[in-house]
Amino acid sequence: MSAILEGRPDKRLCLVSGRAYPAQAEQTAANLGVGLVRTTAYDFANGELYVRFAEPVRGADVFVIQAHTDPINTWVMEQLLMVDALKRASAHSITVVAPFLAYSRQDKKHQGREPITARLVFDLFRTAGADRIMTVDLHASQEQGFFDGPVDHLTAMPVLLDYVRSTMDLSDATMVSPDGGRIKVSEQWAAKLGGLPLAFIHKTRDITRPNHATAHGIVGDVRDRDCIVVDDMIDTAGTICEAVRTLNEAGARSVTLVATHGLLSGPAVERLRTIGAREIILMDTVPIPPEKRLPNMTVLSVAPLLAAGIRSVFEHGSVTGLLNGLPKDLRPRSIYA
Repeated sequence: MSAILEGRPDKRLCLVSGRAYPAQAEQTAANLGVGLVRTTAYDFANGELYVRFAEPVRGADVFVIQAHTDPINTWVMEQLLMVDALKRASAHSITVVAPFLAYSRQDKKHQGREPITARLVFDLFRTAGADRIMTVDLHASQEQGFFDGPVDHLTAMPVLLDYVRSTMDLSDATMVSPDGGRIKVSEQWAAKLGGLPLAFIHKTRDITRPNHATAHGIVGDVRDRDCIVVDDMIDTAGTICEAVRTLNEAGARSVTLVATHGLLSGPAVERLRTIGAREIILMDTVPIPPEKRLPNMTVLSVAPLLAAGIRSVFEHGSVTGLLNGLPKDLRPRSIYA
C-alpha cells in the first residue's frame, strides 16, 4: 500500500509514526487509506535514540504521530528527532500529531520557582521544526496560545457522546462535573444529551502533592439518578474514585465515568476495579494494554477522529466542523480499540 495519498498534483500527504503506539498509527493510516512511511528507529547502548526515514519526504505534507505514553520522556524525544529529521529532509510542512500531549497539566505556576512545562513542550516542537500541532482535548484550551503557529485542537466529545446516547437510558440521568473547572464541558454534554440536569462536586486540590484532591460535597441533586461524570483524563484515578464515592454516598443509582485520556498510572486499575462504577468509557489516545482493561471498561478508538483531522488539514477543510461529529465515511469504521 502506498504511503502517499495523492491530492492535487503538487501536494502529497505522508504519515509517519514513532514506536510508542504503532497500532494507533496503523489504524489512523487505514482510515485515511494510506500506508505509513517506512522508518528506522532504535536505541543506542547509552540510551540515545536514532531515527531515519527510509523513503523520500521532500515536498510532502508530513504528519508525525506519536502517543505520549510511558516512558513519556523517551517518546517525546523520539518525536522531536523525527521532526528534526523531516525538516532536514525538506518536508514541505510538518504537523505533530500527539493525541495526548505530554506535560499539558503543567500549564501555569501554582507556586514560585515552578516551570510552565506545557509551554516548554510547545517551544521544543517549534524549535525542532514543527509547523503545527494536532492534539485531542488539552487539559486547558488556552494552551493553544503557547504555540507560535496553528494548533488543531480536536475533541473526543462527539465520539463519546454517540456511544453514551446509544448505550444508556438517559431518562433519569444527571451530568456531573468532577470539579468546578470542568463545569463548562459538563454543561455542553448536558445540552447535547437533551438538556440533562447538572451537578458538580466541590473539591480542593493540594498543590504540593501530585494527583491528590479531596471532595467536600455536591452541588445539585443526584439521589436516585444515573450520574455521568466527564473528565479529560484518568491518571492514578484517586480524584475520580473520590467523586464516585461522594456520589454513591449521596444516593446516586449508578455512576458512569467518561474520560478522553486513560493514562491509568500506578494504582489506577485497582482503584477503578473496586469503586463500583457502572461503566468506564475511555479513548485510546494512549495505549491501554489488556492487563489494564476491566470487565466494565470500554475503550473507543481515536483513529477515525485523528484521520478526520489530518484529512481536513491536508485538504484545507474545517477542523472546527468535527465538533459536530465525524464525516459520514468515517462513522461506520470500528469504534472500539
